[in-house]
Amino acid sequence: MDIAFFVGCIAPLRYPGIESATREVLDKLGVTIRDLDGASCCPAPGVTRSFDVKTWVTMAARNIALAERQGQDILTVCNGCFGSLFESAHMLGEDPALLRAVDGILEGLNMTMTPHGVEIRHFAEFLAKDVSDNTIKRSFKRKLDLDVAVHYGCHFLKPSKIKQLDDPERPTMVDKLVELTGARSLEYKDKQMCCGAGGGVRARHPETALAMTKHKMDIIKEAGADCIVDVCPFCHLQYDKGQKALGKEYDVPVLHLAQLYGLAMDIDPKLLGFEAHAVPVKLKV
Repeated sequence: MDIAFFVGCIAPLRYPGIESATREVLDKLGVTIRDLDGASCCPAPGVTRSFDVKTWVTMAARNIALAERQGQDILTVCNGCFGSLFESAHMLGEDPALLRAVDGILEGLNMTMTPHGVEIRHFAEFLAKDVSDNTIKRSFKRKLDLDVAVHYGCHFLKPSKIKQLDDPERPTMVDKLVELTGARSLEYKDKQMCCGAGGGVRARHPETALAMTKHKMDIIKEAGADCIVDVCPFCHLQYDKGQKALGKEYDVPVLHLAQLYGLAMDIDPKLLGFEAHAVPVKLKV
């Protein structure tokens, strides 16, 4: 298998361990990834789309056109990137007038984009659908004895009518991927609640975002989680930096699913990038 890797913004800039862990994990699973040359921001769905839909969808279409030029589907490790690229492709397929307008802009860049010419894949959904459980488990070198609070995030499953990945209210996809490592996925109150960062809330109303994070952290701490596992660098940022802002009473390490798999595969810790985390990753595994 081979695929174009859309790294996004937050992972390489704030948590490079998420990017390097993804590369290492996919390599061990026999998946060849190529960088998406010339890629820009997805762009962020909670901000850019709110101001100008045409600009948002055109920037996303340009990224998709790059993958189409490479002849590969797109893989992303970020819910926001997944949302922008997936939803833009869907919109362009449903709205001929919008597609013509975007095509006109792309022609000026000597590019073309077919609405469904490439698939937009998320790391977690790709693992769940395209890599067998046995293949994943055979790649692991150690069993992780951890109680994990899984956080799905908002843009991974929704809008559920067009993504149709899992039950949007009671999903199990990421929980099952986590439990392949031997860890236990905890059930906890308000599991599907937003981390607080999305929709521009972190930038415009940081106190509101932090209050939402505190609510989730209180519940996660009470549930007895050894760590939080997410599938989105922006949620990752909010839980990690948010705990630091809230104080020392939490100290629950935050891992992207790729980093959790890196631990189970016994990948060199330097490649997992935990030194960039605000909350130290000290897990007995």
